Amino acid sequence: MADIKDRVKGAIDTGADKAKNLTDQAAGGAREAADRGGFVDTVKDNAQSAVNAVGDFAHTARDRIGQYAGQVGDKVEHWADEAGHYAKDFGQEVTSLVRRYPVQSLLVGFGVGLLLGRVVRA
Repeated sequence: MADIKDRVKGAIDTGADKAKNLTDQAAGGAREAADRGGFVDTVKDNAQSAVNAVGDFAHTARDRIGQYAGQVGDKVEHWADEAGHYAKDFGQEVTSLVRRYPVQSLLVGFGVGLLLGRVVRA
């Protein structure tokens, strides 16, 4: 369960890091362009705004996906626990039936074994 959460978080972190690198490159390009001319100041400001917006988006996406991954992990863990309880209860019921009817249980087991043997052999 933790492995899935870690993989999802790692993928989110990688995507956010790539977005950050791209925005840093865009900001660097805007700085270079700003050094070349006056109208570029406007472009630089717009590029910085875009960098900030992408950074905010990446941060928000990372947080939300982390929350959803945690919720999904919790639900899967809950379902696994319930399945374990049902399996335990079923096992106890079968054990009780075998203790109550030992001869019949042996005969049923023998019959099931014969049927499985025929299916496997065929």
